[in-house]
Amino acid sequence: MAKNDYFVIAYRILIYLYACLKSDVTVDTEEISPAKLDIAPKYWLYVLEHLQVEGYIEGVYIGKLLGGMPSVKLENIAITPKGIEYLQSNSTMEKAKEFLKALKEIIPGL
Repeated sequence: MAKNDYFVIAYRILIYLYACLKSDVTVDTEEISPAKLDIAPKYWLYVLEHLQVEGYIEGVYIGKLLGGMPSVKLENIAITPKGIEYLQSNSTMEKAKEFLKALKEIIPGL
């Protein structure tokens, strides 16, 4: 897996949202921004859209601006119970978790 692999990005988003939920902390959307995740905005939009369509997150509103440019609004974004289950029981998510653990050992501060 690469650090910009879909499942790695999805894991990072879901684990952050779950941590916020458990700690009763307001989600800082900058923590899951394309810049913070080091991915292209279009890819970030793709990941968020699919996480929402699959029912793993809520609070993502995607529209189109004049000229067809996508518009994204994150309002009360949160992980859903289905997202928590996916995070904890999906084998690919477990691989993403292990990849990030290993990467963090190699690159501190990631």
